[in-house]
Amino acid sequence: MAKSRTEQLVDRLRDLQSSSGDVEGAAIVSVDGLSMASALAADVEEDRVSAMSAAMLSLGERISSELGRGVLEQVYVKGEHGYVILTSVGEEAVLTVLARREAKLGLIFLDVARTVEDLETIV
Repeated sequence: MAKSRTEQLVDRLRDLQSSSGDVEGAAIVSVDGLSMASALAADVEEDRVSAMSAAMLSLGERISSELGRGVLEQVYVKGEHGYVILTSVGEEAVLTVLARREAKLGLIFLDVARTVEDLETIV
């Protein structure tokens, strides 16, 4: 039996987590701030992540455009306990990745790029 779109998205998010031990969670969010699929820790509020991801991506797009940096590719936030990486998935979705403070960002960015390619065929 074929998997639903949501099941395919969740599978791809779990693949991302398993490919890098430094990825603590991931979610696919619509640009409207609605959760499409997630693989987040139980203590992380999916709705808050969704709303903040969409708002941050929108702001990043505006900053990139108005400051002449071209089309936004990625937004990342570094906090004392780790990173939040937001990457567009086509025109309608955002991949949000939560990574540990010790994460090797080059490897995370590579895994994220591969995941985005896969997700674009599903979303």
